[in-house]
Amino acid sequence: MTLLLVMVGAAVGAPSRWLLDQAISARNPRAFPLGTWTINVTGSLLLGLVAAAYALGPASAATVALVGTGFCGGFTTFSTFGFETIRLVESGSSFEAGLNVVSSVVVGLLAAFAGWYVGQALWG
Repeated sequence: MTLLLVMVGAAVGAPSRWLLDQAISARNPRAFPLGTWTINVTGSLLLGLVAAAYALGPASAATVALVGTGFCGGFTTFSTFGFETIRLVESGSSFEAGLNVVSSVVVGLLAAFAGWYVGQALWG
């Protein structure tokens, strides 16, 4: 049952990532990969919220499998982040590459913490 929940969540998360990336990229012609950045930060926020919900009681292990592992796992993307960073370096956009790495890590972690603390405020 858990595997099925992960699969369903991923089946929704991956196309959601693609659609959101396409929408953001169409409006952002710059070299900086704003679509992937937004997706990873949003996914981190959601995963922090799901983790808090599970730790504090309102979410079940099934919810974690569906939303946390499945959806967030399919929605966020470390491989695309890595590829886009390398592409920036190779195109001579080293500043943007560094900004992508630092801001993705820092803002992603802050978003995960924010999700956790929002969850504590809601259910703690």
